[in-house]
Amino acid sequence: MPSDEPRLETERLVMRTPHDDMVGAAVDYARRNKAHFAASGPLMTADPTEEQTLRSLRDGQAELASGTGARWYLFERNDPSGAIIGNISFSNIVRGVFLAAHLGYRIDHRFEGRGLMTEALRRAIAWAFDDLKLHRLMANYVPTNERSGKVLRRLGFVVEGYARDYLYLEGRWKDHVLTALVKAP
Repeated sequence: MPSDEPRLETERLVMRTPHDDMVGAAVDYARRNKAHFAASGPLMTADPTEEQTLRSLRDGQAELASGTGARWYLFERNDPSGAIIGNISFSNIVRGVFLAAHLGYRIDHRFEGRGLMTEALRRAIAWAFDDLKLHRLMANYVPTNERSGKVLRRLGFVVEGYARDYLYLEGRWKDHVLTALVKAP
């Protein structure tokens, strides 16, 4: 792991930004969760190659450097294998009078229901508000994804609307619940 790499930690997790050394772990994570992630987003629905994955990791590095996005990969603190167990992203970061970003997240199917994503999101959200100085985070989810809705409510996100035919997933347009969290004054 590069010594100058941004890193976040929680009681059970280490969160790292994208680096070239993650290629193998990222490919394994995507392949292991192909079916699990298919319904929730347009990414990771095909078997990625190492070349595609390296390009994606480098895109994440460029987003962080330019301030337009930030990606975090989740690792169990006490797992020496270095397996990625989840990811969090802040995309479409807008400065100026808006100071906002979209939040996305996924967790390996084997780690659902343990509170790890809530733990990771608490830390990542604090980083987005404190370090990035954002004011608003927006997160949207498919209405049938009740787990995601519960995680967002637990973190204080408020439903702000309902978008019909919001994203094209699994070969059809799917509605989404629109939520947001605003930094407390």
